[in-house]
Amino acid sequence: MTKKELRQLYKQKRTALSVAEREMMSLQIAQQLSICDIWGYNCYHLFLSIKKLNEVDTTPILQLLYEKNKQVVVPKMNSEKRTLTSIPFAKDTLLQTNSWGVPEPKDGIAISAHKIEVVFVPLLTCDLYGNRIGYGGGYYDRFLAECLPETLKIGLSFFLPEENFSSISLPTDVRLTHIATPDKIITIE
Repeated sequence: MTKKELRQLYKQKRTALSVAEREMMSLQIAQQLSICDIWGYNCYHLFLSIKKLNEVDTTPILQLLYEKNKQVVVPKMNSEKRTLTSIPFAKDTLLQTNSWGVPEPKDGIAISAHKIEVVFVPLLTCDLYGNRIGYGGGYYDRFLAECLPETLKIGLSFFLPEENFSSISLPTDVRLTHIATPDKIITIE
């Protein structure tokens, strides 16, 4: 399958899930993460879910981060440069919805990608080797390339990974280190 076909297939699969199923699966992903060995770090980058795209709801993960007193940063898009910056996020941070429908901080000073130790990454699908297929804009690949090599890159998915689609991956694609699903956490070797 091509990336375009995989995107279409997984958008359909997510849309086929009921709201209740997505909510339950999002909670199960957070529960899997809660028992995973990823909490010894300080700075965590978490995307804020886009409801209309039926993404994994990251609210339960955000609650986990707050309970564990972690520094949380969230992405802010620059559509002209097709880049992401990371803005510190707190319970009182004012949000606005950008032209893509993405909730992001209204204000804030970006922190260096080198300070981020764990990134929770949105995706449509991925394979067992950590190759990820997102929406096709390359925002996260550019952002992850700026992070340190040892930064954990955890993809959040309602579905188990595909076997292998490295043949359609690009040299600019950044691989995940982990995949979080409702049933388990997969560590990429």
